[in-house]
Parts: sequence; structure tokens; C-alpha cells
Amino acid sequence: MTKVIDVREAVGLVSDGSTLLIGGSGAGHAVPQRFIDELAAVFTAEGRPRDLTTVRIVGSGDFAERGFSQLGLPGLMRRTIGSNIGNEPRLGALVEADEIEAYSFPQGVLSQLTREIAAGRPGLVTQVGLGTYVDPRQTGGKQNASTTEDLVEVVTLRGREWLLYHAFPIDVAVIRGTTADEDGNLTMEGEAVQGEMLAMAMAAHNSGGIVIAQVRQLAPRGSLPLRAVKVPAALVDHVYVDPDQWQTYITRDSPFYAGALRKPVTPELPLPLDVRKIIARRSLLEFPPGAICNLGFGISQLIGRVAWEEGITDQLVLTVEQGIFGGVPVAGNEGGAGFNYQAMIDQPAMFDFYDGGGLDIASLSFAEVDAEGNVNVHAFEGRVRGPGGFPNISARTARINFVGTLTAQGLEIAIDDGVRIVREGSLAKFVPAVRQISFNAQLARQRGQQVRYITDRAVFALDEDGLILIEVAPGIDVERDVLGQMGFRPRVAETVATMDRRLYATGAMGLAADFGATS
Repeated sequence: MTKVIDVREAVGLVSDGSTLLIGGSGAGHAVPQRFIDELAAVFTAEGRPRDLTTVRIVGSGDFAERGFSQLGLPGLMRRTIGSNIGNEPRLGALVEADEIEAYSFPQGVLSQLTREIAAGRPGLVTQVGLGTYVDPRQTGGKQNASTTEDLVEVVTLRGREWLLYHAFPIDVAVIRGTTADEDGNLTMEGEAVQGEMLAMAMAAHNSGGIVIAQVRQLAPRGSLPLRAVKVPAALVDHVYVDPDQWQTYITRDSPFYAGALRKPVTPELPLPLDVRKIIARRSLLEFPPGAICNLGFGISQLIGRVAWEEGITDQLVLTVEQGIFGGVPVAGNEGGAGFNYQAMIDQPAMFDFYDGGGLDIASLSFAEVDAEGNVNVHAFEGRVRGPGGFPNISARTARINFVGTLTAQGLEIAIDDGVRIVREGSLAKFVPAVRQISFNAQLARQRGQQVRYITDRAVFALDEDGLILIEVAPGIDVERDVLGQMGFRPRVAETVATMDRRLYATGAMGLAADFGATS
């Protein structure tokens, strides 16, 4: 009996009230998009399946209409669980309107939770999320008023507090690969990330559910290289083919993303010198040669490109939580992919490494910082969002740079051997108290983490008493341009350093020479 079916048949296997887990990441990386297209079409035409609980590890969408945005249809879902809803605006609108229940858990928690479900354990025990918004003593990850069930609890083991994120059965898992043979063995040779496809398949299979796989092509039985199989046929119930499957929403097929070829080092025009590049450069100055690093979304993604311009990517091990180890992470809406990497590993394993303190340094964005040094990255501008992998990355990393502009909304800056504020932003980002806590500064102090807050015009450090101003850009008036634009007055170091003037150079900064001198 063949496992190959039509995609509409695959959608028909989802019953009302099912828990549906869909794989992939971000802007189409290994996302079974054809299934999402068909699910939206069938529900629009027939009003079924209804009242689903949908689960995705990473927000899946193009910040407009594709991905989980397409599933923002009243009645389709009863509940949704994910780590970030920011790139799924239509689904986010339903959550904001309190029309469906919604939970936002850290990306690594959900990734690892798939393995706990597969293993039949009661849930994931971790310290990731303690003292933050997801702690049940704060919001418990609930994103609106209609969401009331507790899915995470505080437990005490060996005299220490931990969070237990509850396991739940998976009725249908939809995964993606590149090739399947006639038996259903799945390979992923063309994918930009591997995610947790194997763990998802095991979780659904061991829950008594079904596993559906989308692939670009079929191969004859017995023709696939044995070591290339990522999900064995015994775990795959049905396969459908999408011959027009793109690698991401933007890229049809890059051999560099897939790791089939190394991208040649060729001269490229440097990134334009703007405020984002200055901040990324300043963050990169904190990275020691040989460091294993993580680059977050937004400004931090530019660090990989800046390191490429400086010729030092081979002296850093840049990682991406989706599983890219080494090489150069891709910035922008294809964040999550990479090229010239050492290895592509499964996402749960990458978060094991992060959670255990394997990173030397990380650069992450902020939306708000308060007087205690707490950071909010997921609740701002009146829209529901989510932290992605931020809570995992920031929990145990020895050195953390939080990056962003000092103010927002209308900020204009002139750059000329320093910084000049042309028009100040109307929104203060350094506030007396953050709306919700994504990073808990008190716990960071207890763990001995070194924390920097890097902005367009000033750098702050976290110490025992909160924030302290340690650096200011050339051309900046400390009282008018820094302290006067904050919702609280941080302490000021006895000697405030001047930010490195190389940050404002139109050419390379010369970091290759710096790294050579310290290696």
C-alpha cells in the first residue's frame, strides 16, 4: 500500500479538535507550506477542520500573508502555541482580539518539548524562563484574557526551583524533507535547516497520532543513501509531493544554504554606514577570537555580515539556534539559514548546547530596558509577539550584549566621525520598569553573567546596583542626549570612555589585525 497521497487527502486527515504540530522555521525554512495553503483553502470552503490546537516551534510566516498568517481564520483554531507570533500578523490579530487562546513559550523549550513528548515524559524540566514572563508567577506564557489553563508550573528538585512545561499528545505532525522514497524514508539534503523533524515524527507516532511529510520529489524504493535518511519510513504515515517546494519564501534553491557548496569569498559592497551597522560593529568588538557565539534577530543579524566584511568569520564560531554551527548566518527575513558552516545539527541539540552554557557570547536585541537591567523583547508597540529563542540564549551565556537604539519612533542620526542627533525619537526605550520581563537581571547577577547594553550613542553595563553608563559616542552630550532621554537616571562611571572612532569608518574597521594580535 502506497504512502503517497494528495495534499487535500492529507488535510482531510486532520479531525476537528485535533492538536496539529507543523514543522519549519521563520521565512519558509523547511515549512510544509503546501499543507498550510490547502488547510486554509479547505477551511474557507468547508468550515472544517475546526477548533484545532496548533503548535509551531518558531513563528512561521513572511510578516504578511504566508505561513501561519493564512491560518488566522476564525473558527479554525481554539488554541495556538508557539514562540513568536510577530511574523504571523493575521493570527496575531485573532489573539489580540481575544478570539483564540494563545501561549508564547521559549523556542528552545518547545523544540526540546517535542523530544519529551516522544519519550512519554510528563514535560520539560528546565530553568529557562524562571523569573521571566513565562514563569507562572508572572503570566505563565498566556497571551490574552481567554487563555486560562496553566501549562507550566514551578517545581523544586534537589533544593532548586525549575519550571516544568507540560507535555501534551500530538494528533498530527506535518514535517518536511527534500526527498522521500516509496516507503516514506525522508532525506533533507536541500533544506536550509533541519529543525526537529525526527522528534516531531516520534512525538506524533508515540502519541498514537499520524505523521505527514511534504517533499519536493520521490525516489524509488531502496535508492536513498542510508546515512542520508533523517526520518525513517516506520515513522511516516503519509507523503505528498510539492514539486514547486522552495527552500525559503525568498530563495528557491541555494546550494550554499543546503551546505552542498561553500560560498566563495568574493569582494562585496560593504553594508551602508547607518545606525544599525554602528551598533552591530560595537557589539562585535566584544567578541573574542575563537568565541562560540549566537546572533539574535534584528541588528544582531548584521554582525555576521560585518564579520564577513572584516575577514574574521573564520576566527569566530557563529551559531544560529535553528541548528547552524559555524560559518556565516544569513541576515534579514531569511534569518535562520547560514552558509559555509561547520555543521547543520538538529534544533533541539543546539538548544541543549545553549541551555548548558556552551556559548561564550551572544548579541540580542531589546525593546525595553529598565533601571534594574531587566529586558523586554517580546511585548511592545501594542502587538502580541514572542521571544523566540531569546530566553534560552540569555539564560546561561557568560557574556551578553543587548543591542538597540536609545530611543525609537522618528529617530534621525547623522554620522560623521561620531554621532549627531538630528531628530530625537519620541519613544523612550530605557524605562522605569519593563512591561514584561524577557531577561531577568537579578538572576543574571547571581549567575555571574557579564551584560552590556549597546546603543547608537552610549554603552551601559550591568553591575550589582543596576545600570551604569560606561561609554559615550563622540559628539554626544551626556546629559542632553543620553540621561535626558531615559525614563530613569543610571549611575555614571567615574571615567566614561569614548566609543571607538573606527565604528564610524566607511571602510573596514581593521578587526582582522586586532584578532591577529590577540590570537
